[in-house]
Amino acid sequence: MSGPLKVGLVSASDRAAGGVYRDEGIPALKDWLSKVVASPALHFEERLIPDEQAVIERTLKDLIDENGCHLVLTTGGTGPAPRDVTPEATLAVADKVMPGFGEQMRAVSLKFVPTAILSRQVAVIRGKALIINLPGQPKAIKETLDGVFAAVPYCIDLIGGPYIETDEALVKAFRPKSALKGKP
Repeated sequence: MSGPLKVGLVSASDRAAGGVYRDEGIPALKDWLSKVVASPALHFEERLIPDEQAVIERTLKDLIDENGCHLVLTTGGTGPAPRDVTPEATLAVADKVMPGFGEQMRAVSLKFVPTAILSRQVAVIRGKALIINLPGQPKAIKETLDGVFAAVPYCIDLIGGPYIETDEALVKAFRPKSALKGKP
């Protein structure tokens, strides 16, 4: 598949969406992806929304079904607080659950903070898109993406998305030899 990699960036935060403070999640995601993804070109669809399950579900569906995003990264709303409903919304729109991502994200985060066990991050497939829930803080976003992104390009390949190449000095995408570009 050719064309840009369409990436939906969703920050679920009542306070940031309400203008109480500036959202740092979407800028952190854009910065990290812009450094790591070498090709294809990136096209971002950004959404800053409140922690409301119905709003999150509609946003995820819109980004994938209407805007054709191949990858959707969410930030925020993955803890145990009553308003943290991003995982529930993500699972509600899923065709397939990808439990390995959640397991690995928590394993990575546990190297930095013991409270990583409180995270309920999930990853799912909807249609031909991968949705991954990430933490809300820029430092944690970087740590988590550094720990799981190597598997993302091949996952996107398998579900029919564009061939993603990374800056190998930052994150080396893993693919079996048979899946490398130019191989039969």
